[in-house]
Amino acid sequence: MFPHKIEQVDEQLNMKLMNFFKGERRGFCKVGPEKWLLPMRYMDQAEGYYNMQVRKDDVWIMTFPRSGTTWCQELLWLINNNLDYEKASQTPLDRRFPFLEFGILHSPELHKEIMALNSDTKEIEDQLAFMRQPGYEWAAQMTNPRHFKTHLPFDLLPPSLLDSSKVIYVARNPKDVATSYYYHNRLLKVHEYTGDFETYWDLFEQNLLAFCPYWPHINQAWAKRNHPNLLFLFYEDMVQDLPKNIEKVAEFLGKKLTADQISRLTDHLHIDNFKKNVVLHPKVVINGFYKEGEEDFIRKGKVGGRKEFNSELETKANHWVDEHLASTELKFPVCNSNHR
Repeated sequence: MFPHKIEQVDEQLNMKLMNFFKGERRGFCKVGPEKWLLPMRYMDQAEGYYNMQVRKDDVWIMTFPRSGTTWCQELLWLINNNLDYEKASQTPLDRRFPFLEFGILHSPELHKEIMALNSDTKEIEDQLAFMRQPGYEWAAQMTNPRHFKTHLPFDLLPPSLLDSSKVIYVARNPKDVATSYYYHNRLLKVHEYTGDFETYWDLFEQNLLAFCPYWPHINQAWAKRNHPNLLFLFYEDMVQDLPKNIEKVAEFLGKKLTADQISRLTDHLHIDNFKKNVVLHPKVVINGFYKEGEEDFIRKGKVGGRKEFNSELETKANHWVDEHLASTELKFPVCNSNHR
């Protein structure tokens, strides 16, 4: 049973979005009262995610896309696995801490095109098949403790989630989110965004990017911030004082770290070391999966310093942000450092 209405966006808007996002082969749908925008493949899988069985020792990282999610996955997994750096180095992060609804982004049509660019090897086919598979199917086969990454909001996930599992929600300033998401959508062929940044920001404001709307996504978590099984963090706070936030996460997970352990983990997560040492995906070269000439999956880890905003767009964006923050107690921290 799934309690929310799902409907395809109207044909004219769907064609507009598919023209901007060339990697989407089936178009988009809107879900529930908040009108969450998701690829059409979600329509076939919605009930499975909503009704999946959660376990008491599951650990979830929940974010709007490009809010430091990958960084936090590594942090959480290591803390919850007794800082086993050796095991972490031997197993890609997306297998230790998989992206639950990754399958809704991957269409069989796109994968056929990708396979045509590669040697017909079973290794590549298996990797693509894993990407397409609904997460609730492979999740049932995982051993404890399970770790999940999700960009789905609370009202599309199991209602018992917080009563059963630990959830860490990370919020990030929307202007930084949009900047990072823009480059991410340009890089990955499952999105292949073709427009400019100003148009992208307009789509963001109009809730026309995957996993939008942004504000209800954050506000749903903020409203639950006092639940004992939810830890609400700001990306900016983590950048400003990572050791303090490592300690906070460890306490939330029932772990005790020494000063030396916190120092080593802080160094491990420094952006330069993170980009160089953490294996994100199986080492299978899949031609056509990334668009050449774009920025890396892991970018700069900055707060502010956005060259993408001209003065007019900056004014417009600030107005939009201030307007939404006026109705909530949520405030994004001011960070004095531009780098992790």
